[in-house]
Amino acid sequence: MILDAQGIEMSYGALKVLHGVSLQAEEGRTLAIIGPNGAGKTTLFKVLTGERLPSAGTVRFRGEDVTTLPAFRRARLGFGRTFQVARIFSELDLMANVVIPIEARIRAGGGSAGPRWRWTPMPEVRAEAEGILERLGFARSRWEDEAQFLSHGDRKRLEFCVALATRPGILMLDEPTAGMSPSDRREMTRFLARLKTETGITIVMTEHDMDLIFELADTLMVLNYGEVIAAGEPSQVRDDPLVKKVYLGHGAQHA
Repeated sequence: MILDAQGIEMSYGALKVLHGVSLQAEEGRTLAIIGPNGAGKTTLFKVLTGERLPSAGTVRFRGEDVTTLPAFRRARLGFGRTFQVARIFSELDLMANVVIPIEARIRAGGGSAGPRWRWTPMPEVRAEAEGILERLGFARSRWEDEAQFLSHGDRKRLEFCVALATRPGILMLDEPTAGMSPSDRREMTRFLARLKTETGITIVMTEHDMDLIFELADTLMVLNYGEVIAAGEPSQVRDDPLVKKVYLGHGAQHA
């Protein structure tokens, strides 16, 4: 079990957001977390990735207790993360956005990425960055473009490049297709399916696009008001009467 969270509780002042949430993510599989607006999905993600420390409960990664580790320490252990609003280095070009996390990963592992004052990356670093950019569909002619001028969909794709540059053992994706056009969503779905097949990486994701969820997820968990109301194979969860009532039924708001 690559990720094991047990009894997670989280409060903001007097407001209790998570009520004893437990989940397990198996190596090489995709766990999707869904639920209505305000269900606690993003808060749970923040606890799992170390942005917030839980009020109670434990988080283990590959058997190691990481409950109190901050986000940057978890990233060094193998957590990759994307956000609802893409976080990239907007003032830098696409190549630099990918080179920076590669060099940081190498240095964190005790290796050498060359002097920090270098104007150009080492050849092997640049080659790896080129491969990642190509994999996400960025043409060579765009590699020197500043990231601030990218479209929303391309910003999300570049954020994936940054996450993959760290060579994570697990990808934590908070609504990876949020705000994307239908064509961008289809392309992202194809990419994630290909990534999973080619690398066997573990994915934990929240998502509002149910077509994407049912195409990619091996396991589905449903949150409602901070509590788990169903978990299991997607086909079983989809047919659960309570899930239909609070989320998948007619008139339900997906988030």
